[in-house]
Amino acid sequence: MAQYSGEVDGVFVALADPTRRDVIRRLGRGPTSVGELAAEFPMTLPSFMKHVRTLESNGLIRTVKTGRVRTCVLNRERLALVDDWLAEQRRIWVDRTDRLERFVSESMEEK
Repeated sequence: MAQYSGEVDGVFVALADPTRRDVIRRLGRGPTSVGELAAEFPMTLPSFMKHVRTLESNGLIRTVKTGRVRTCVLNRERLALVDDWLAEQRRIWVDRTDRLERFVSESMEEK
């Protein structure tokens, strides 16, 4: 997972903002135009587009322009990076707590 650390960092930076998390949540239901997405948030379109660019530059979404309409699509595979990272962290902490439990159990038995 170390080879992905820069990528994972970018994904976490993108997901650190509640507006961007809401966009990801909304796109989980299906592709949506930028205009429809922006209408759900109390900000100007240029401000909203900064969020879209951040999500896109970190690979969490793709945008496709057809005529005058730009549509956002969620990149579910990119979210798998977070899932993989969390699974690795979970394994590490389970191993550590198992070792701690064995240590405490053995210490109690010695007394």
